[in-house]
Amino acid sequence: MTCIKNCWNEKEPQLPSVQEDFHIAACPGENTILCELVEDVKKAGLPATSSDHAYAGPGDVACDFCSGRKRKASKSCLVCMASYCEHHLQPHYNVAPFKKHKLINDASKLQENICPHHDEVMKIFCRTDQQCICYLCLMDEHKDHETVSAAAERAERQKGIETNRQSVQQRIQNREKDVKVLQEEVKAINLSTDKALRQSEKMFKDLISLVQRKSSEVKQKIRSKQKAEQKRVKELQEKIEQEIRDLRRRDTELQQLSLTEDHLHFLKNYSSLSHLSASTNVPTTTMLLCSTLRM
Repeated sequence: MTCIKNCWNEKEPQLPSVQEDFHIAACPGENTILCELVEDVKKAGLPATSSDHAYAGPGDVACDFCSGRKRKASKSCLVCMASYCEHHLQPHYNVAPFKKHKLINDASKLQENICPHHDEVMKIFCRTDQQCICYLCLMDEHKDHETVSAAAERAERQKGIETNRQSVQQRIQNREKDVKVLQEEVKAINLSTDKALRQSEKMFKDLISLVQRKSSEVKQKIRSKQKAEQKRVKELQEKIEQEIRDLRRRDTELQQLSLTEDHLHFLKNYSSLSHLSASTNVPTTTMLLCSTLRM
């Protein structure tokens, strides 16, 4: 207002920000620079404030900087310790000091990075207690413990992820080989069954009435043994194939964990994902159906 009054006292007043001449002390007109900024915002395609889907609902994380009705937060900043909607997040992309801040996609996990005792960001990992702490914890109950930065601990465990994935992939290959062995065993069972049937038919060919009942009994035993062995191998094959599917899912989870940007989420899930259960043993069985005939 002081600037405006000084300009009006001039012979040919001109407001520098409005770029319009005023020859009487009247209310200034439209601010052309502000109008240009409004048009730029419209052209930028920012989400409309009237869109219901842009506002935070039950279970959503709200933007900390929206006034009035809160928009839904799309990202959170681990430096500012605040959540932002797409509109208020723009300075983190455009302003140089904010570009160095660490953004995470899941805004709901922001509170997990806050120390429940000191309300500070937990950027330190205590190897003695195997937990994340803040710098105030480091000066208090974790004073004499072995500590490193959360980023350094994550980098160290990242190496373990790769080693673990190699073990998982190697086990998958071994399990796939076991499945092939079992498939070959099924073929061997069928061939052995066919051979036994042929031998039984030849043996009892000339024993028309006397040995007809015995021939039927032997055939029944062979078929029963075939079904029992096929069922056993099939169940074992399905169990190993399920283990392969579980290992593939574990490999995917390990890969996703290795790509996450949230150190705390990584450290909390590392132990549960890095442990592998024991494999199902595949016993080597040689089925000799012909021996049934000699019993």
